[in-house]
Amino acid sequence: MPRTILDVHIIQSVPPSNINRDDTGSPKTAIYGGRRRARVSSQAWKRATRKAFPAHLDTSELGKRTRQVVEVLATEITRQAPALDGRAAELATEVLTAIGIKTKAARKDGALPESEFLLFLSHRQIESLAELAVTAATEAGSGKVSINKQEAKTRADREHSVDIALFGRMVASATDLNVEAAVQVAHALSVHAVDNEYDYFTAVDDNKENNDDEDAGAGMIGTVEFNSSTLYRYAALDVDALCENLGDATATVRAAEAFTRAFITSMPTGKQNTFANRTLPDAVLLVVRQRQPINLVGAFEEVVADDAEHGRVHTAIGKLAEHARDLHAAFDETPVAAWTFGIGEKKIAPLAELATHTTFEPAVRAVGELLGQRLAATS
Repeated sequence: MPRTILDVHIIQSVPPSNINRDDTGSPKTAIYGGRRRARVSSQAWKRATRKAFPAHLDTSELGKRTRQVVEVLATEITRQAPALDGRAAELATEVLTAIGIKTKAARKDGALPESEFLLFLSHRQIESLAELAVTAATEAGSGKVSINKQEAKTRADREHSVDIALFGRMVASATDLNVEAAVQVAHALSVHAVDNEYDYFTAVDDNKENNDDEDAGAGMIGTVEFNSSTLYRYAALDVDALCENLGDATATVRAAEAFTRAFITSMPTGKQNTFANRTLPDAVLLVVRQRQPINLVGAFEEVVADDAEHGRVHTAIGKLAEHARDLHAAFDETPVAAWTFGIGEKKIAPLAELATHTTFEPAVRAVGELLGQRLAATS
């Protein structure tokens, strides 16, 4: 049976920045095609995408990933039954134990216990689990509270939020609660070679500056590492898997549109106040396929030269279009549909030969309409 997969390809230039640091504070890099490239990890861009969701979805459709799940559940139990305020933490722990989540003492003195690992729960699951705890406490009266394990697991494994359905959930201590991710996000790579640079900075002590008896030295000195890059970004959304996780075609279309908008316009926030590096993509290519996702990074296995005619963005867009065209021809790949948009008609002209040329919102709506039609046809 034909599948429905949405590929998102982006060319995006970023000025001097350090949006994703390694353990030493340096911008992340990777060797590809034998040359060192700027890199932004998939984890960083997934989080940026999740953080952008509230602009596109109601918070009731989203989830919360935290170790402080006892506090989160206890707060909801108290909201539903204020009389249980004094027992809310105990009840929350009982519910978590019932679904197979172990808790341990918090790292911060006086805080409620935490789960051993980050736990991703939808707001609806939090409400439902709290409701189970309130019901059990009410039925027990002054006796011992008993939480039905199977009921607790069922409530923790239904009504997934959009972010859980998209990015998945792994629960090491209760693998039956795992949710397979519907989205794959590649590490963003620069289309050219990079060398990280250092910015030596000083911070002037304003008070010393006005005192003749003080030296004129800086109050603080330091360095910050950075690079600038033109990135190739790629993500693939398995629409059928997303529909399976959400269990509803209309919700799937809404989630796919929200993901597309958020992934395209988001950016990780590392050192953003230092560099003011936030940009929007130079070019976007959206492709709906029915066989498999296809990463087009092979277009940049050979680096874009520093002195590329008309600049790196222009050259990268041309290489992306050429690679896609050659790959489609070699593997008899015929996309179901494709759309493109970007900055400057002349720049994205090579992509317009492969896809319908439009703008951001019409492209997202067209994707949503097509996904809805395909889901309806297979239901």
